[in-house]
Amino acid sequence: MLSFNFFDLPTVLTSVMAEVPAAEVAPLVLAGVLLSLMVVYLASKLGGELSKLVGLPPVLGELVSGVLVGVSALHLLVFPEAGVDASSSVLMGTLQTLMGTPAETLTQVFQTQGEIISVLAELGVIILLFEIGLESDLKELQKVGYQAAIVAVVGVVAPFALGTFGLMAIFHVEALPAIFAGAALTATSIGITSKVLSELGQLRSREGQIIVGAAVMDDVLGIIVLAVVASLAKTGDVSIINVVTLIASASGFLLGAILVGRGFNSVFGTIADRLQTRGNLVIPALTFALALAFVAQVVHLEAILGAFAAGLVLDETDQRKELDQQIIPIADVLVPIFFVTVGARVDLSVLNPLYPENRPGLIIAAFLIVVAIIGKTITGWAIFGKEPVNRLAVGVGMIPRGEVGLVFAGIGAASGTLDRPLQAGIIAMVILTTLVAPLLLRWAFRDDEKVVEPVV
Repeated sequence: MLSFNFFDLPTVLTSVMAEVPAAEVAPLVLAGVLLSLMVVYLASKLGGELSKLVGLPPVLGELVSGVLVGVSALHLLVFPEAGVDASSSVLMGTLQTLMGTPAETLTQVFQTQGEIISVLAELGVIILLFEIGLESDLKELQKVGYQAAIVAVVGVVAPFALGTFGLMAIFHVEALPAIFAGAALTATSIGITSKVLSELGQLRSREGQIIVGAAVMDDVLGIIVLAVVASLAKTGDVSIINVVTLIASASGFLLGAILVGRGFNSVFGTIADRLQTRGNLVIPALTFALALAFVAQVVHLEAILGAFAAGLVLDETDQRKELDQQIIPIADVLVPIFFVTVGARVDLSVLNPLYPENRPGLIIAAFLIVVAIIGKTITGWAIFGKEPVNRLAVGVGMIPRGEVGLVFAGIGAASGTLDRPLQAGIIAMVILTTLVAPLLLRWAFRDDEKVVEPVV
């Protein structure tokens, strides 16, 4: 997930207002946010339309368009954490020219508007996972639960082991950086995969349910892995109590949310029927989704898990189809912010071989990319049972690392654990797996009648 914490926003705004009068800053921040959103929506729509025109998933176009408007190319949508300042932002330059903003004020506006866009992106992925939960089938997910669990575990263990030991044996990387890089290989971006599955009409297929279920479990396992390696980076020691607590809270939250939510279904229907004003259905649903997302954050899990669980619960209600239709316009407004900002944060300069300092990272990147693809693709062959399953589709559906991999790279770099070549290698791996996974997934589902192998 994106690294910004919503609850840091008041602190950020307070510090800004302390330096510059609120009456001066607020209109500039609003103007910056409006310009940023204009860029996001134009890039999203143009990228999605062009991608669909050539027969590719629209989400791929949104990611690529984000790269183009971001720090790698046009510098229209850039963020302070990318290591750039306000002078590198074309939008901030436009703001300064049109409104005569002083340089020192512009820097503060740049930081604040970046945080706000990050919050909107977080809300976008929360709505996306709520929508995906509504489109999923809890009964089908329960049927493939054990298969999804196997896929998730193999998808974490295989790339972690191959990456960690490969870096140590082949590149002579020290144990701690190798462990951190191996951990970055374990992630799966549920947002990207589920969006592609939905666009392909495969979300409710057996393969789609296995992928989504495994990706959710991967997210839980990824949180635990991240907590462990972050602890290693800070102290060199891992608290067993902390790991056990994370496992228990993650498992208990998901099971508890679904069990409690089943009793909420009848209450939800009654509330929706009795409300007489606009939003009688969608507002209670969003309140429930945000409540579970908040609880997930409180117990140190990802908010998207709470939103997904809320969608699964409300999928069982009588008003599901109507609710699904009402959520779509909200998702159309917020979800593109998430995908475009993911692309905008990617710095492709680390892949330029003309710079000597990038070359060791590119060699490591080639190794990590191979491990990243193989380590997830083989998960499809971990499924067993009598029903036929498109193993290849399941495997490639687990490939994209997306924003989750970038979080690993960012934390590793900030802690001083990762040097530039290894950090560049991880970023390159994240970029390629994120961009090629939608193509591979479409190819795996290339026939209307899925090519399947009987599971023995």
